[in-house]
Amino acid sequence: MANLGVLLGLLLLLPLHGFSFSEENPTDRRILVLVDDLAIRSSHSIFFKSLQSRGFDLDFKLSDDPKLSLQRYGHYLYDALVLFSPSTQRFGGSVDMGAILDFVDAGHDLILAADSSASDLIRGIATECGVDFDEDLEAVVIDHTSYAVSETEGDHTLIASHNFIDSNVILGDKQIEAPVLFRGIGHSLNAANSLVLKVLSASPAAYSANPKTKLSSPPSLTGSAISLVSIVQARNNARILISGSLDLFSNRFLRSGVLKAGTSVKFEKSGNEQFVTELSKWVFHERGHLKAVNVNHHKIGEASEPAMYRINDDLEYSLEIYEWSGTSWKPYVADDVQVQFYMMSPYVLKTMSNDKKGLYLTSFKVPDVYGVFQFKVEYQRLGYTSLSLSKQIPVRPFRHNEYERFITAAYPYYGASFSTMAGFFIFTIVYLYNK
Repeated sequence: MANLGVLLGLLLLLPLHGFSFSEENPTDRRILVLVDDLAIRSSHSIFFKSLQSRGFDLDFKLSDDPKLSLQRYGHYLYDALVLFSPSTQRFGGSVDMGAILDFVDAGHDLILAADSSASDLIRGIATECGVDFDEDLEAVVIDHTSYAVSETEGDHTLIASHNFIDSNVILGDKQIEAPVLFRGIGHSLNAANSLVLKVLSASPAAYSANPKTKLSSPPSLTGSAISLVSIVQARNNARILISGSLDLFSNRFLRSGVLKAGTSVKFEKSGNEQFVTELSKWVFHERGHLKAVNVNHHKIGEASEPAMYRINDDLEYSLEIYEWSGTSWKPYVADDVQVQFYMMSPYVLKTMSNDKKGLYLTSFKVPDVYGVFQFKVEYQRLGYTSLSLSKQIPVRPFRHNEYERFITAAYPYYGASFSTMAGFFIFTIVYLYNK
């Protein structure tokens, strides 16, 4: 009976496997959404519907569900995780901080939204991802210059920000005209983590403090150092979005008009919907995901790949790079793709040319050094998944019968040898027969 139960469990996982992450179709398909109140499903319905309209399968569950699990029989049930449960003190079932971090380490994506009620658990997950929320549990972001004008807002905690990251890959080609509304807690980036980027930052006049009390000491977070929304792309290309505001994704903020303090232009609709939609496309690999295929190298004039090269051989190296558009693979065009011919350090570093159709090509002469080399492509560009390709190839010296019979540069030595022999012969004749 136990074996039968395991077999039935594996059969139930087969339909899920068809929607899982793959290199041929890298877009996440099955997403687990954890909330601390099912009312969020309706209060944030516009964001969720935008995901469903793009083909994502959302599974809503309470964060303390006792049957909660991310994997079964060693197989992950979901491709991405959305944590809209900032006040959760403890997850249900087998899910905990370690399980979520393992989920990301396995190459899956994460969206985490916090607010002023953020628990130590949520703050701990964010810290592990490279961002640190303000240690003051009562602190929120306050800005007396870049706030949204409101009839009821008097403490200037409703921020209207347009300090976006300069990247079309992350935020899309269409510029976000209207400011983004934000109400929540700020965070700073861990200086030791180079993988974290600020997507939406506060203005130089902003600070993090408790709006209900007077400041007795300087705030720990001030100015543009405050990040409102940050992203992480791990070395395994897993992507993480961390927001200090759950309201950022709410229907109210997505449809609200915006009048930023100090300006006369009122926008009928905030930039939140465009911001979270475009950002979710990046997080879930609908944009900025690269793959390299058809990696080839051979001697110039030949088509087959040799088992080794000889010093001073002329060779050609090529590969194809494509970018996932959300529905299909399209040629990736750039002028900064480089290949290294590497042994302990690069002996050759060449920028590859492309044909605008995804093919990258270069040629070079093998160095006059023999040993075990590698063709290496290490491509990292803001917003794109990294490419790391390497292929080992030995390089041998000339064999004894491959050198020229007489080397031009050695003629002086040839002359010296023969002149020495001739002189010794003459000296011997003279010495023996001279009376």
